[in-house]
Amino acid sequence: MKIALCSSFVPFIKGGGRNIVEWLQDELIVAGHQVERIYLPQIDVPDLLLPQMAAYRWVDLASSADRIICFRPPAHAIPHPHKILWFIHHIRVFYDLWDSPYRGFPDDEKHRNLREILHHADTTAIKEAKHVFTNSQIVSDRLQKFNNIGSEVLYPPVIMPERFHSKYFNDEIVYVCRVEHHKRQHLLVQAMQYTRTNVKLRLCGKGSSEYYVKEIEEIIQTLPRKNCVSFENRWISEEEKVQIFSTCLASAYLPLDEDSYGYPSLEASHASKPILTTTDSGGVLELVQHGYNGLICEPEAKALAEAMDQIFTNREATKKMGLNATQRISDLNITWKHVLERLLA
Repeated sequence: MKIALCSSFVPFIKGGGRNIVEWLQDELIVAGHQVERIYLPQIDVPDLLLPQMAAYRWVDLASSADRIICFRPPAHAIPHPHKILWFIHHIRVFYDLWDSPYRGFPDDEKHRNLREILHHADTTAIKEAKHVFTNSQIVSDRLQKFNNIGSEVLYPPVIMPERFHSKYFNDEIVYVCRVEHHKRQHLLVQAMQYTRTNVKLRLCGKGSSEYYVKEIEEIIQTLPRKNCVSFENRWISEEEKVQIFSTCLASAYLPLDEDSYGYPSLEASHASKPILTTTDSGGVLELVQHGYNGLICEPEAKALAEAMDQIFTNREATKKMGLNATQRISDLNITWKHVLERLLA
């Protein structure tokens, strides 16, 4: 079968939105299909929103692809007689983040009209699909709430999960992720001033905002135990990531109302390491069960410090949660075999 994988991307920014497309391509090729990736840039600027969607609407793959699978908006606007969606999020500032500090533009008539047009256009394009999958229950809930569209949750696996393994448990809680304010690395750094053990914190990742990087660096300098915090402001290689997860104590992932459980959570689980997250982390809570495969606490520094100390002190419980993390993947059937069965049904 000839399959086109269609998505958008933000130039020079890496992340899970690209991984899900590129990893699915690898799996489809192994399964014997011909695959093309179709990318167009998408920039979160309100005045460019509709022109960008129009550009996708003009993409014609009807005569060249047997089916298309669309991911990140506005790729779902592409017309095709056999369009499948693996919908990973809305353009959220016009949906669930409208009344949040992340909107970045005024709540005025111009932007309210734009929001109404976008909702209508999204609903029309999504309803064209033969089947709508999402990457989490929280995204399915948003589709139902805002677009009145039902969908099926299809959790995205990582590529070559057998790479990840556990060697031992050191003293580090690691956060391997893009450095962005909504990922909230700063909360963990702030928590370090309240820890009572010798737990260490390691941050790995690159972001788009130098202001946020500077904020984190400044917080680190105020800590009494600043030597216990490592901040690697760079993209780490896949090999480094495997090594970091194999020896860490636990993995942290505490974004604000995330669209899914996040690849860092899944990678840590494959490495048999527990996950530290927060009560408002969104899709992460579909993977993490408190006390079973990780800890869930309130999103504030003192609560995080207490959880970090607990992970450090109760090593046997931490190792048990790590083993359970691997079992949790199996329980949720997060495999490429299942993904291909559903997408190609």
